[in-house]
Amino acid sequence: MPVGRLQGPIGLVGLGLIGGSLALDLQRQGHGVRALVHRPATAERARQRGLAQVVDTDASVLAGCRLVVLALPLDRLLQPPAELVAALPPQAVVTDVGSVKVPVLERWRRLHPRFVASHPMAGTADAGVEAGRADLFRGRPWVATPAVDTEPEALAVVRALAESVGACWLTCAAEAHDRAVALISHLPVLVSAGLLLAAERGAAAAAPTCDLPQLVRLLASSGFADTTRVGGGNPELGVLMARCNREAVAEALVAYRASLDDLERRLLASDWDGLQAELERCRRLRPEFL
Repeated sequence: MPVGRLQGPIGLVGLGLIGGSLALDLQRQGHGVRALVHRPATAERARQRGLAQVVDTDASVLAGCRLVVLALPLDRLLQPPAELVAALPPQAVVTDVGSVKVPVLERWRRLHPRFVASHPMAGTADAGVEAGRADLFRGRPWVATPAVDTEPEALAVVRALAESVGACWLTCAAEAHDRAVALISHLPVLVSAGLLLAAERGAAAAAPTCDLPQLVRLLASSGFADTTRVGGGNPELGVLMARCNREAVAEALVAYRASLDDLERRLLASDWDGLQAELERCRRLRPEFL
């Protein structure tokens, strides 16, 4: 692959968690950053936070950018405004940060000749213009899913972007990416949501010998907080990832249900040795995923 390097100015479309964090890191490295946002109030707050040298709601702010990062929700990536597409410089490298790659790649490879589909695997529970923070990507994977006709030079530029913010670069097929993130990113959102709902409904359905709905809330501590964080996040993002990656997420749910069924069988059969063996296996497995 050719060695890419970042040349300015760099355009960011969206200044939420990912876009805002990129803006902070890139400016710290001395790059010129121009940002396009949707609302005037967002633009004003972004200027106050110093997220970019130029922030505007007019797509012409991207004129002259050598690299443009589409830090947009999946629905807006798949149905981009015509004025945004028209404003993208033809010679600019364009990439995205969406968590589903097959439909985004299919859409954007027809819209821009130098598009590279990519996905930084980093995040927090925060969203919006206040969410951006420095060093969000350091040590985290940044995966690209090039098509057969993806320009090598464009791919190298996106790699330079990822490595400049401390991310760990890798590439894979778009289909493989979507199946992988269904298991380790999208499934946890639904599992976490299911745990919250189970705690609420299970407590409400219990015999009224005490105020169990209030008690479970009072007793919930760090373990419950850790395992329910993503399920209590932005519901619009959760629906978007499920809608755009439906088949892979459905397969992941089948695998999860099978694991739950197996654990339930061991519990009901008082198979404590078998249950311990499974939990021991999980203890060995977890470091491989972190």
